[in-house]
Amino acid sequence: MKVLLVGGGGRENAIGEALVRGGAELYVVSKHRNPGLARLAKGYGLARETDVPRVLEFAEKWGVDLAFIGPEAPLERGIVDALEESGIPAVGPSRKAAQLETNKAFARAFMERHEIPGRKLFRVFEDVSEMRSWVDDFGKPVVVKPLGLTGGKGVKVVGYQLGDNEEAKAYAEELIRRDGKVLIEERTDGVEFTFQVFTDGKKVIPMPLAQDYPHAYENDEGPITGGMGSYSCANGLLPFVTREDYEKALETLKATVEATRKEGIPYKGILYGQFMLSRDGPVIIEYNARFGDPEAMNVLPLLRTGLLEVAEGIVDGRLRKAEFENKATVVKYLAPRGYPVSPVNGVKVEVNEGAIAEAGARLYYASIDESFTLLGSRAIAVVGISDTLEEAETIAQNAVSYVKGELFYRRDVGTRKSVEKRIETLRNLGKDFEPNSC
Repeated sequence: MKVLLVGGGGRENAIGEALVRGGAELYVVSKHRNPGLARLAKGYGLARETDVPRVLEFAEKWGVDLAFIGPEAPLERGIVDALEESGIPAVGPSRKAAQLETNKAFARAFMERHEIPGRKLFRVFEDVSEMRSWVDDFGKPVVVKPLGLTGGKGVKVVGYQLGDNEEAKAYAEELIRRDGKVLIEERTDGVEFTFQVFTDGKKVIPMPLAQDYPHAYENDEGPITGGMGSYSCANGLLPFVTREDYEKALETLKATVEATRKEGIPYKGILYGQFMLSRDGPVIIEYNARFGDPEAMNVLPLLRTGLLEVAEGIVDGRLRKAEFENKATVVKYLAPRGYPVSPVNGVKVEVNEGAIAEAGARLYYASIDESFTLLGSRAIAVVGISDTLEEAETIAQNAVSYVKGELFYRRDVGTRKSVEKRIETLRNLGKDFEPNSC
């Protein structure tokens, strides 16, 4: 089967590898030639992923049978609708259903309308004075968010003492003046985790949980950016997520899929819930309408069921199963020096692929071209896979040494110390639980 993959990042390299492993003949369209995908693909077209007419041209030229959408931006442009109108079924939500990610005001109102469990108190403001008055009256810490896509950036979590809330109001005013609207919601303290599921619009199949490291620098410092790494555990949970909290989060995602069906915009593809585990249980922070990057690299190498079989089940409305190996994983992302504020680009790096393979690690390419020149964003990911988290982290850490250049990474991703820090955060908030082994 000929499958079109839209996107050329690390997430898409993992998707493409899994599709080929599952028997697909792969064709790719992305804005640069990803060296990992270029080796897998029978055809490679260069175009912006949001240039829907151009993507369609490639799809029709190659005569693809199925499409798989990697990033969120083309979903916002309605690429799934356009492909399906051309007779090409696609893994990904329609433009309307993708609003769960692409329009935060829509997502919050949707949750209220359907009483989705784990939702947060929120308000959308267009008027600066009304916003300032509400924040003062609310009197508690808030989160200020732009309404559209942010690529993992642009969200500001503001904690303040009563009467000292100027930072929240100033940022919200900046967004109102820039965008016309702003979303403000109650702040929830806890530890974030990622819950990804496959769905055909009715059936929901969970993937192993993962935890992302969104801060650029070690010890969870620096700007929030595209994830610098992530880990998952062999039991599919996380050390701080109990089975009860897992089931509550899964119920939130199942209720979401059911609600989209009731609204006449059935959701199919990958639904990714970003949850905050609070003292009182999981709270849905936001939805993503696709695989996480890097979290796709945690789960896809473990997928026993062919991804092509899963994809066909999604588009046919007959999703049956998706089974995963019971292994722990650690992803470490290497990014250009200076990322995300002022990253170097146009500089070449060296990758000893053979040594990385001998070290037992997976390798995925992202914002880097076929001449191994950095393009300014996260460039290369290495993935350790083993029976335990410690072993997986050691494999990933050893693999990093075989990449040379003006790059940096977070050494603490997936380490026992960083995991224990998250357990301690929850205990300090008063959550009573017994940690899982990982």
